[in-house]
Amino acid sequence: MKSKLHFIARLVLLVSLLPLPIAAAAQKLRFSDTNTSAGRGYAPADHVPAALLAAKTIFLSNAGADSGLFPQPFSGDPNRGYAALYAALQASGRHELVDDPAKADLVLELQLKAPYGPTSGSKQNGASDPLPMFRLVIYDRPTHYVLWAVSESIDVALLQKTHDKNFDQAVMDLAFDFDQVTGKLPPPKP
Repeated sequence: MKSKLHFIARLVLLVSLLPLPIAAAAQKLRFSDTNTSAGRGYAPADHVPAALLAAKTIFLSNAGADSGLFPQPFSGDPNRGYAALYAALQASGRHELVDDPAKADLVLELQLKAPYGPTSGSKQNGASDPLPMFRLVIYDRPTHYVLWAVSESIDVALLQKTHDKNFDQAVMDLAFDFDQVTGKLPPPKP
């Protein structure tokens, strides 16, 4: 009987102490978020590869789109994301876009992914259907090493018009992410 009470007392003590490491980890995570750009997961500028910050010329490559995303839920064709990102990067004027990867400081590879593929032609399934996302991988052209990667999910919608608006917003967010990580935008104010 004494052994059983001793066991229960130990178990209660263990369970009561369990939240302490979790709280400490959460506090550490909150602190690390304050050291990132707008909490979006970017490292402080001293942790970003120098090649990203020094780049002047970029080449955008189209790694395509997973099947089942065009013409529904998104209008257009699989090249729509590439054309939109190219236009956004060109309009920003923060980097010179070149037509040959050999002339670029950075090579950007854009891919539209549908994790596990859509379960139907319609994205009306909400969160149970994985959200499509853009993935932009940034390579150092001279060494061919991956320097950084960013992803932006495309929010779910019910109407074609809203799907297309969310698609366009994800592209603009990706362009913003790229400019942020390459140091072309000032850090956000706290």
